[in-house]
Amino acid sequence: MARDAVHQAVKNALIKDEWLITDDPYKLNYGGVNIAVDLGAEKLIAAIKDNQKIAVEIKSFLPQGSDISEFHTALGQFINYRAILKRKDPERILYL
Repeated sequence: MARDAVHQAVKNALIKDEWLITDDPYKLNYGGVNIAVDLGAEKLIAAIKDNQKIAVEIKSFLPQGSDISEFHTALGQFINYRAILKRKDPERILYL
């Protein structure tokens, strides 16, 4: 699987902001289909029992193709991932 050009920079920024990277990539299976969101992370907030969980899909829009086409591809991927996360891991917030 090819990584986006900014993958490591985003991962480093999350770590610097005290996020614990739990999955790289964050793999899900739904209806016999395997998907992999780029990162899964957890950050402790307010109290130890309160965990905020996120999943981050990293995209860079480099001058390799049509900007609008790449945006639509990323948006479609985001919508699919969000629908699966709502069923498989509903407490996790997805970011693009």
